[in-house]
Amino acid sequence: MGTQRTRRGGATSRLGGEPVALTAVSAPAPAARQLQFRLEVAGPTRTRQEVLPGAVHVPDWLDHEGQRKLIEQFRHWSRPPAGLRHPRVPTGHLMSVQSVCLGWHWRPYAYSKTADDTDGAPVKPLPPDLGRKARRAVADAYGPDSPDALAYSPDAAIVNLYPTGARLGLHQDGEEPSDAPVVTISIGDTCIFRFAGVDRRTAPFVDVELRSGDLLVFGRENRRIFHGVPSVIANTSPDGLGLPSGRLSITVRETGLIS
Repeated sequence: MGTQRTRRGGATSRLGGEPVALTAVSAPAPAARQLQFRLEVAGPTRTRQEVLPGAVHVPDWLDHEGQRKLIEQFRHWSRPPAGLRHPRVPTGHLMSVQSVCLGWHWRPYAYSKTADDTDGAPVKPLPPDLGRKARRAVADAYGPDSPDALAYSPDAAIVNLYPTGARLGLHQDGEEPSDAPVVTISIGDTCIFRFAGVDRRTAPFVDVELRSGDLLVFGRENRRIFHGVPSVIANTSPDGLGLPSGRLSITVRETGLIS
């Protein structure tokens, strides 16, 4: 099927994305840095918090084994066809994050069922177990009997790897007709996740520290909020995950698009 463009004009770059191969697992961080991070984790108890209306942070939502299994799946998802690549924005600039899509292929700023900015191959399906995790995430954020949880039907995921130095500028998730909440699972290095406003990308900001295994769900009145990741803190990933240096973000969505 053809590309589906919604909300924004659907502008895309005439240049393609840049395919990349997943790097080997990095060596553990220096002992002193690891000790410092463990002490920070052992500090004040982190609890579920609604940081903004409809934006819920659930610390330690996914345990170490669950994180490791998702990374194993990511290694499979990242391989061609329709594998890992640096997306390219309409201006021609390559994004610093590396991305692979499931269910629907997203390129700035349109969706399709094929990886149109790389090899043109059909996008890999959204795994049923990832869909179940996303539905559980919405239930944990808003309550199992909430209208959000009862109606949620995810059909796509954008999986971003943030190598050392990568960041994501403030943007809206605006290509989906659906107003269903966005689910983000953070694995690996700690990041600062930044919210601006629904109708602005300027200060004041609300920053959330996302550690490995944390969940962030945002929807309702803040479904279209400007958000981004201004920084990732190197060498803060737990040992033994099998992830290259950096942060893995698994963002699951209900697009509302018609296959």
